[in-house]
Amino acid sequence: MCAYVVVAEDDRKQAELVRRYLEHEGHRVTVVHDGRSALESVRRQPPDLLVLDVMMPRVDGLDVCRVLRAESALPVLMLTARSTEDDLLLGLDLGADDYLTKPFSPRELMARIRALLRRHAATTAPTAATPPEPVLTVGPLTIAPARHEVSMHGRPVDCTPGEFRLLEMLAASPGHVFTRPRILERLHGFDRYVTARTVDAHVMNLRRKLEDDPRRARFLVTVYGVGYKLVGGATDGESHRAT
Repeated sequence: MCAYVVVAEDDRKQAELVRRYLEHEGHRVTVVHDGRSALESVRRQPPDLLVLDVMMPRVDGLDVCRVLRAESALPVLMLTARSTEDDLLLGLDLGADDYLTKPFSPRELMARIRALLRRHAATTAPTAATPPEPVLTVGPLTIAPARHEVSMHGRPVDCTPGEFRLLEMLAASPGHVFTRPRILERLHGFDRYVTARTVDAHVMNLRRKLEDDPRRARFLVTVYGVGYKLVGGATDGESHRAT
C-alpha cells in the first residue's frame, strides 16, 4: 500500500532515516522540522499518515495532535523520548493512534505504519451499497412490502394483513384483472377461512381507506363478472362505480 506520509521530526538525522525507510517501501514523503510547519503541511495537502515527534520547536507535537484531532481523523503515530506511562497516556488521550518511544527500531516503526495504514483504509473504504428496498408504486399509491407500509398521496394507510396481501398482489401487476378464485388462493395463507365474501370485504375496506369516494372507485376497480384490478386513477375524467 503506497501512501503519502508527513514526517514531523526536529532531529534531522532521525527524520532522514525515517524518510529513507518510508520511500524504500514506496511511500511519498514530506519532512518538516517543527510543529507549525507540520500543521501547515497537513492542512495544505492532507496526508494518509502523520509521523509526529513530541518535542519540537515552535509548536510541540502534543499541541499539533490536539489541533489536528479537532479538524480531522488523520492517523497519527507519535515519536518521543519520553517513556513514562503518563506521557504515553497523554499522547493517546490527545488522539494519537499509536506511540513509539525513542530509540526505536526502524523496522518496528515501518510495521506500525503499515498496521495504521491498513486500519485506516479499512475504516474509510466505501462499503457495498445496500440494495434499495423494492417499492411498488401505482399512481399515488406506494407499497413497501419489506416494511409492510402503505401510503396514499404520501399519507400512511393502515392495512390488516389480508388487506395488505391483496393490495400487494394487485399492485405487483397494475391493470391486470385478478379473479376472486385467484385472490382466494393468495389470501389462503393468511386465513384458512377466507371466502369470496371476505375478498369483497377486503376490497370494500381498502376503498374506504384509499378512495376519495368509495362508491365511485378510481383505483381499486371492479371488472364486472371477472374480478378486481388496481389502476393509477382514472385519466379520462371518469371513475368506476364500485360494486
